[in-house]
Amino acid sequence: MDPQKLKDNFALVAANGLDVAEYFYADLFAREPGLRSMFPAGMAKQHEVLLAALSQIVSTVDDPEALVPFLTDLGHRHHGFGVVAEHYAPVGASLLATLAYFSGPAWSPELERDWTAAYGVVAKVMTEAAAEPVA
Repeated sequence: MDPQKLKDNFALVAANGLDVAEYFYADLFAREPGLRSMFPAGMAKQHEVLLAALSQIVSTVDDPEALVPFLTDLGHRHHGFGVVAEHYAPVGASLLATLAYFSGPAWSPELERDWTAAYGVVAKVMTEAAAEPVA
């Protein structure tokens, strides 16, 4: 996994602003309609929260001392919202679909592998955190 390629690609994707979050959630709810009920009717704030979290994750992807505590906290909070381990696969699929869509011709098998590996780490840390009692 090449952290700089992830950062560069995310900068390209994030330039599309809230459209990224709207696409992500549309894709996620098309894949897993049952997840829609876990979110508020008005998604504007959720779109901002998603983009902020992704930005934080990508900016610290090469700094485990900053990344792991952030993901641990995120995992605890998501657990409190009812997120379970089975939810991470469709979220990952929607994230990859969103990144590919907004990357356009810059998307490549190598980027897909890097993002898949990065998301695997995110999902692992968050899932493990959700299984631990909150201190």
